[in-house]
Amino acid sequence: MSDSSDQRFLKAYEMACTTSLKFPPDVMLHFYAYYKRGTTLNGSYAANGDEDVRNGFKANALIQVEQLSQPEAKQKYIEMVEKYIGEI
Repeated sequence: MSDSSDQRFLKAYEMACTTSLKFPPDVMLHFYAYYKRGTTLNGSYAANGDEDVRNGFKANALIQVEQLSQPEAKQKYIEMVEKYIGEI
């Protein structure tokens, strides 16, 4: 991914973190999965605490994007931010 694409990804992340908009859980899980896949080598999820249902949903979301490369996941994240929050 080029420097400008990485900058767009970071801007998208900043926008997602600071928005006051509320999203349904399925949209939040997509944001989560694309972000994790785009920022970690294997996109793995380590459960913490006793929130079994939430952990299961997070793990499932990551499984659904595991075929994406890091640059593809970053691009999908950018696209979601532009769709739900605004132009980057």
